[in-house]
Formats: sequence, structure tokens, C-alpha cells
Amino acid sequence: MLDLGGAGEFIGLFAGALTTLSFLPQALKVYRTRSARDLSLAMFLLFWLGIVLWIVYGVLLGSLAIILANIATLLLASAILWFKLRFG
Repeated sequence: MLDLGGAGEFIGLFAGALTTLSFLPQALKVYRTRSARDLSLAMFLLFWLGIVLWIVYGVLLGSLAIILANIATLLLASAILWFKLRFG
């Protein structure tokens, strides 16, 4: 395995930040329009479960990048799921 030291953790945190932030426009749009009709509930439920498992995996590895990025993503995905259930 390639040892990148601190650079590897930075790359992981940066990648996690970008993928997490990618959900922000969708969450804001659903909130503003009060419509989530075009979003797939099944997709977001599966995605949400996958994020939970990524967090567990990060804990098992002791990887702060995996844990933090996926907790932030879980919060945004949870908000979108809540909007989907509330606004349809």
C-alpha cells in the first residue's frame, strides 16, 4: 500500500468535502421549492444506508477523513430524505 502520510489524509478530507458539498445544492433546491417529487426515495434510502456503513468502516479503520466526510454527507442526505418524506 502506498504511504502518503499526512498528504493522504488531506486528500481524503478534500475529496470528502467535495463529495459532501455536492449534495448542498440539491438540499437547498428541495428546501426552497418544497418539492422532492422527482427524487427517488429508494435511491436515497440505499444511499443513506451506504453512508452509515462508510462511517462504520471509517471507525474500524480509524480514518478521520472517512468518518468526518460521511457524517457530513449523512446529515445532508438525511435532510433531503426528510424533505422527500415531508414534501413528497
